[in-house]
Amino acid sequence: MRFEGSSDYVATPDLMLAVNAAITLQRPLLVKGEPGTGKTMLAETVAAALGLPLLQWHIKSTTKAQQGLYEYDAVSRLRDSQLGGEHGNRVHDISNYIVKGVLWQAFSAESPTVILIDEVDKADIEFPNDLLRELDRMEFYVYETRELVKARHRPIVFITSNNEKELPDAFLRRCFFHYIKFPDKETMQSIIDVHFPGLKKTLIREALEVFFELREIPGLKKKPSTSELLDWLKLLVAEDIPPEALRAKDQKAAIPPLHGALLKNEQDVHLFERLVFMARQNR
Repeated sequence: MRFEGSSDYVATPDLMLAVNAAITLQRPLLVKGEPGTGKTMLAETVAAALGLPLLQWHIKSTTKAQQGLYEYDAVSRLRDSQLGGEHGNRVHDISNYIVKGVLWQAFSAESPTVILIDEVDKADIEFPNDLLRELDRMEFYVYETRELVKARHRPIVFITSNNEKELPDAFLRRCFFHYIKFPDKETMQSIIDVHFPGLKKTLIREALEVFFELREIPGLKKKPSTSELLDWLKLLVAEDIPPEALRAKDQKAAIPPLHGALLKNEQDVHLFERLVFMARQNR
């Protein structure tokens, strides 16, 4: 299996190389990059391109590694034992109370799958280490049923991280790593063409100029991302905003129209307004 890109996702040559390297090595692909650079969408795109089912595991701060394998619902078993009747008959088979997690579903699938472990750095620091054995050996033991679950097919595993926490060295050794660089103007143009084919070139040119100028402002608390640029363009088209309006000469128009799609906190809005004011004062 080789990933050769997709018409719906602009994958740079180095990104495609990383995906295929991870497939060849049969190791998880750890993908880092700024929020909004398409890390999650990469797994969805690869699954669709290779014709494989996708199993997604979105990590939260309370997520435990065990949940990816299975969970034993002891509360339901106790309730059924108290109710008796048909419910009581279920109690004798403990497997009725085993809930399969994403990894178990992938291991038992009749064909290869793609697994997305999204935002692994949100969980406890021990979370990645707790998955080392299962991801390495592709098997785990179910103590309640005394069953060893082995993967029929080794899944293609994507793990995303926003760098909120450092990941353990032992975990990193078992992954192939790729950092998605923020797109340059040429790549961003290609991304826009995928999402908005036929959009006026003048509007794209002005929007990109404003967007990259915003990202270069020193001291910006949150730089606008690719997904936010696409949201902004969608709004500009919906509201029929002309390209010339993106660089209004009116002294009161300190920031571009519909800027709420790009600037997401008041500190950044005030910073941009001050910079525009100072630039006009120095003319």
